[in-house]
Amino acid sequence: MFDCGKIAIIGGGSWATAIAKIVVNNTQHIGWYMRRDDSIEKFRRLGHNPSYLTSVHFDVNQIFFSSDINTIVEQYDTLVFVTPSPYVKNHLRKLKTRLRDKFIITAIKGIIPDENLACSDYFHQVYDVPYENIACIGGPSHAEEVALERLSYLTVACEDIEKADAFSNILSSKFIKTKTSTDVLGIEYSSVLKNVYAIASGVCSGLKYGDNFQAVLISNAVQEMNRFLSTVKDIPRNIYDSVYLGDLLVTGYSNFSRNRTFGTMIGKGYSVKSAQIEMEMIAEGYFGTKCMKEINRYLHVNMPILDAVYNILYERISPQVEIKLLTDSFR
Repeated sequence: MFDCGKIAIIGGGSWATAIAKIVVNNTQHIGWYMRRDDSIEKFRRLGHNPSYLTSVHFDVNQIFFSSDINTIVEQYDTLVFVTPSPYVKNHLRKLKTRLRDKFIITAIKGIIPDENLACSDYFHQVYDVPYENIACIGGPSHAEEVALERLSYLTVACEDIEKADAFSNILSSKFIKTKTSTDVLGIEYSSVLKNVYAIASGVCSGLKYGDNFQAVLISNAVQEMNRFLSTVKDIPRNIYDSVYLGDLLVTGYSNFSRNRTFGTMIGKGYSVKSAQIEMEMIAEGYFGTKCMKEINRYLHVNMPILDAVYNILYERISPQVEIKLLTDSFR
């Protein structure tokens, strides 16, 4: 049976904090890389993340904090990356320690910008990590609800199913149900696309489209997602599993969804810049939309919802005009 060894969290946001709480509860020790020393000092003093999920308390004696990513990578066997996708390259640029022999788990629901690579492909191509040493975490799992210990379902995917099983056992608890998969790439791409579709859902909400249309939008979104995933990696998968459809539904409908919130602001007339400033949190779907549009230029999958969101965010086409065109394409 594979042993995950010592586990470290890379990232300091809300989802990183929620995952850290799950892991440390089950292992009694984690390493934790955070970029800023002042954040680490406040965390140690307060017993909680000073910036995210502040109601979630930790026994800081069970955590080894460091702002030096090399120290963490050297000392830990399993590295859980939970940083916004636009910042991954900046964090790893400081790295001098080999990742090849580590078990890499990505909980990043985004594409690496400029490279236009899913995280698993990025770690494999740039850092020479074998695919069997790369896993991802997916599923409908808002950090806020996980922190409140509300029942959530997570999927751990890895080409080496024994490694997926080992880490899913570490995540499992009375409020976290887990399952495993080998569809790493499919889950990564679906995690990106559901953010794009959540922005579309928010835009429609901001434009006062009702629940009837939202249902049609999401039903078309899952078909669009399935077309893309089948083109990228045509393997048997059930698109209605919670890691695909469930994640899409919660991100498209929930008030916790920052991508839906971002889209709602756009629909109400905010500019992209003003919406980003007011939110003070990163909506991954903004970056994911551009990456997916560029990837699809080579794949030519029929993706009208992706195209509409791209046109609104990057071509500055009126949301009213773009969504009206989209409604005419639905049946």
